Amino acid sequence: MKLGFSAIALAALLGSSLSMTALAQQQQSTVPDAPAPQAPKPFADLGGPITPGKGAGDEPLATTSSSNPSSQQEQAAPAAAPAKDTIQTEEPDQPAAGEGVDKLVTYHAVTNFVEVPVTVKDSKGKLVAGLTYRDFKVYENDTRQPISFFTTDSFPLSVAFVIDQSLTSDVMAKVNDSLGAIQGALTPFDEVAVFTYNNGSQERTAFTGAQTTRLPAVLALAKVTGTEMLVPINGGPLSSACSMTQNGGCVDPNLQSGGSAGNGQWTTIPKEIHTLNDAILAAAKELSTRPKGRRRIVYVISDGKEYGSKAKFDEVRKYLLTNKTAVYGTLVGDSARWGEGYISHIHLPYTMYDNLLAKYILATGGEPEFERGVEGIEKSYAKIAEEARNQYTLGYYSHQPVIDGKFRKVDVRVDRPGVDVVAKLGYYPSGQDTK
Repeated sequence: MKLGFSAIALAALLGSSLSMTALAQQQQSTVPDAPAPQAPKPFADLGGPITPGKGAGDEPLATTSSSNPSSQQEQAAPAAAPAKDTIQTEEPDQPAAGEGVDKLVTYHAVTNFVEVPVTVKDSKGKLVAGLTYRDFKVYENDTRQPISFFTTDSFPLSVAFVIDQSLTSDVMAKVNDSLGAIQGALTPFDEVAVFTYNNGSQERTAFTGAQTTRLPAVLALAKVTGTEMLVPINGGPLSSACSMTQNGGCVDPNLQSGGSAGNGQWTTIPKEIHTLNDAILAAAKELSTRPKGRRRIVYVISDGKEYGSKAKFDEVRKYLLTNKTAVYGTLVGDSARWGEGYISHIHLPYTMYDNLLAKYILATGGEPEFERGVEGIEKSYAKIAEEARNQYTLGYYSHQPVIDGKFRKVDVRVDRPGVDVVAKLGYYPSGQDTK
């Protein structure tokens, strides 16, 4: 009986164990497997305004929907690439430092290649350095042109100095005292010619080395006393009297009453003669003979007045822009007085031009300096020479016909805030570069 009971108990125990094993297997089959370990997402896949390694703003903030779990695993769509410059698709020719001058000369073999020297200044009038071709945009006749050449090399200067001898005696004395500083503003690589004008222009010397002993000697010979500013009298009891007589007549027949100068009651006052146009044209003709690869500059020391020239302003300006010549100037006398230099831009009919020099400077891409004292005039020579030497030189191929003789407007812009861009306003095409 005991054995039977033991057998029955063992069988019941085994049956219970088998039932628990089956139940455990059944429970395991209904429980899903645990998810496999997942590696963390790389930082590059994280969306947001700041992406490690890329900075801010390269990609938009990724937006996901909480109701769609699959969308959370998708990477954020990359931001659209910035718009490319469709005009400047290729880099311009950028020669190594010191090779820009020689490289530019070879471009002159093509007649539709246009050279544009550019001066860039900040709000304080200081030269802005470190710009690249990407900072510049050039337009010809309102159509943007791809830049084909870019260099920051300094060019040797060919300077034709034009000295106004029709200045009043007090202003002329200051100019005479300042002429000795001209040579100090130039380098041994530069060359200088000297012109003077009063009633007509005169070439004092052809081009000579800027550091030769000839230049100071010529400048010394260019010094004159100037003119006296007397109050003219063309009527009244004093008009017919001559303070200086010779053989019973006035020494100066222009002041003698009657005859071609007037009649017995009044005297014709002779007009002032300031042949600025003729002097600039003579200097520009001499500059046109200089070799390529040099900056051609007409440097005028004057009050800017013009009357009595045979050449007209439009004719001289066209010659300058055709021959790649820029006009710089130190304005003295009345034109240097604050405010008056700007008022004198207004020309009254049948009167002399009080400041025609400013128009030449603006049209050709030069720079003016307004000085009244000797020290200021001396410093202006060095300042203008520095600006003319340290320019950005851009070059492009014009989309216009090779030679049509028409004026082409040039507009240079710089993608920098608060800068002043100085360049010529245009040019006239010429076939001289085919030589």
